[in-house]
Amino acid sequence: MANAMTDVPGGRGPTARLLRGWDHVELWVGNARTTAQFFCSAFGFTISAYAGPETGAIDRASYVLDQGAVRFVVTAGLSARSPITAHVQRHGDGVRDLAWEVDDVDDAFAGAVARGAVAVSEPAEVGDEDGVMRTATVRAYGETVHSFVARDRYRGWFAPGYRTEGLPPLPPGPAVGIDRIDHVVGNVELGSLTRWVNFYESVLGFSELLHYDDEQIRTEYSALMSTVVWNGENILLPLNEPAEGRRKSQIQEYLDTYDGPGVQHLALGTDDIVATVRALRQRGVRFLDTPPSYYDDVTSRLGHIGLPWDTLAELGILIDEDRDGYLLQIFTENITDRPTLFLEIIQRAGAKGFGEGNFKALFEAIEREQAQRGNL
Repeated sequence: MANAMTDVPGGRGPTARLLRGWDHVELWVGNARTTAQFFCSAFGFTISAYAGPETGAIDRASYVLDQGAVRFVVTAGLSARSPITAHVQRHGDGVRDLAWEVDDVDDAFAGAVARGAVAVSEPAEVGDEDGVMRTATVRAYGETVHSFVARDRYRGWFAPGYRTEGLPPLPPGPAVGIDRIDHVVGNVELGSLTRWVNFYESVLGFSELLHYDDEQIRTEYSALMSTVVWNGENILLPLNEPAEGRRKSQIQEYLDTYDGPGVQHLALGTDDIVATVRALRQRGVRFLDTPPSYYDDVTSRLGHIGLPWDTLAELGILIDEDRDGYLLQIFTENITDRPTLFLEIIQRAGAKGFGEGNFKALFEAIEREQAQRGNL
């Protein structure tokens, strides 16, 4: 989908046109070593690089995790004065940076700032014996940021200052098969959804792909509204805001517990969700429960799709269909102590939606967990 946004004076086109795809997602956490090992043992990632005092990064410990085309970076501060430590104290473990690869950092940054983005760090280069990288960063919702990363002149594994020697061994477990970031979901405050959709459209040049109102996403107790923006290709960003309901919505619980807007979940793609979920369950990953009645309903609606229904029910995998095909998805329990971050595993067979037919089942499952925490 082309974006109709025109150039600003100086010839700067929309930043979204310049995005090649996801570079990495960085989480700021209380203990990077433990979090890195968790992603390896539970989700099958490999630790591919490390930065810390031993490599000259005296204020932090940072591990790079890879699986397929997915790259996570988990970083912890090493002193009470660190902004990373302050971020974790306020929010708990959470996503800090949604970073995109570009060919020209200066164009991407200048185009965004010219349209109103707030700069966090100006374009700058870092280098070592493997070459140089150029990066820049702008603010998004809450304390989330977007970095632009150009790697064309860097031959190293991740970034200058990271080493690839002496890393922890790969823990045992079956291969998982995650191979891409499908989408990343953010939660914003009541009344601010339009503002942040406008930010992605008017400032960064994204387009609206889908919108769901509070009548489409509603349970007996709570509701929310959601808009999906995208760059027209491979970066999809659903944004949620709470809506008025009989009780506190999952989005409001997130905002209260995280102390502001932020990333709610990361959706990771696979080409064989049955094998992926079997492997994850074997590794000890826990998923939200799906009641047996869900499969009675979904087979009556979608039984015409040739799927291994008994296996999907056994594993708790959800199914939905749109005019372009179908998708299979499942959601983990929260992976952080605060109920503020979980993962989705998704397999698409043509479908371009986000499992609208599963919203009610998903949100009721989340509400059951809310009730156990006393927050519903």
